Amino acid sequence: MKNLVLVAVGGGLGASLRYLTGIAALRWFGPNFPWGTLVVNVIGSFLMGMIAEFIIRRVGVGTDLRLFLMTGLLGGYTTFSAFSLDAILLFERGALSAATGYILLNVIGAILALMLGLALARNIF
Repeated sequence: MKNLVLVAVGGGLGASLRYLTGIAALRWFGPNFPWGTLVVNVIGSFLMGMIAEFIIRRVGVGTDLRLFLMTGLLGGYTTFSAFSLDAILLFERGALSAATGYILLNVIGAILALMLGLALARNIF
């Protein structure tokens, strides 16, 4: 139960930060490109890399902080950071085919699933 609370609190904070980042990006860059999503994905992936390497591998923090920061906060901020970490870890293990397949399946699969969801919802509603 404690782990769920850590993830939920971190996720709520991350989602709130994602919203605020999106508003800031809209004000700074305008509405002609999805800058908010891009900024969130890049910042979230950068922070995931920093946290994974420094805090987890070098300092060796416990499960509580990892769940709060990585799964909760950054997971709420952007799931793209988790996707990016998974892809790089596959590459680092030498699983190049698996990493490439994982990237392609995530990107293409997510876009196709979104298109399917849009089409289905447009036909139902």
